[in-house]
Amino acid sequence: MRDAMAYPDVMPILSPGRHRSPRRGACFMEFASYLAGERWSDHPACTQGTLAHLARMVNDLTSDAGRARLAPLIPTVIGLTSDDPRLDVLLAVRAADAALPLAAEERQRSQAVGLRVALTVLAEREDELSVHARELAEAALRAAPAADAWAVQFIEEVGPGRPGMTVRQCRDIVTGAVDGIARACVGDPDDRLVALLTAAVSDTARFVGASGEAADVPAALRV
Repeated sequence: MRDAMAYPDVMPILSPGRHRSPRRGACFMEFASYLAGERWSDHPACTQGTLAHLARMVNDLTSDAGRARLAPLIPTVIGLTSDDPRLDVLLAVRAADAALPLAAEERQRSQAVGLRVALTVLAEREDELSVHARELAEAALRAAPAADAWAVQFIEEVGPGRPGMTVRQCRDIVTGAVDGIARACVGDPDDRLVALLTAAVSDTARFVGASGEAADVPAALRV
């Protein structure tokens, strides 16, 4: 007898939050677990953790009308896995770049600090994706000079801290960025959130391909 939680008999509908079964709906990553043939979960093994965190955040903070636009992206995250900590930093930079120019002032400051720390982590790396991430970070900081100046002063006052960035720090930046976009005084937050997740998926696919890590994509989704 097959496991009803691993192989649902109904096609789930995208909705915010965690769901105990597909009959109650599905968040982005629960749907991904379903398509990947994994046990029903919003933390499936088929997707890199920070990318999955970003997808859950976007799913939850996109409007009901906009959430349906996320569905075509679900198959694209399956098989995008990596243990390289650089990817967490790159995804944090991508999220902060999208949020910094439009988030509220207090959120801009935290995002600017995150970007400044990320720049120190990426400073000595010359691979294509790291260089691109530095360019994104520098462009975002130029777009918010007041927040950047505050971040520089803050880091000088508290000291550089422990070198590098932890996964938790990267995901905190992603959380603040997505929330900042969703709450920003702009007319198109859904468009911006969908664009952010789309860009993050593309970044991750390029990173996984450049690092030579094989993506474990289910046969049904292979082209």
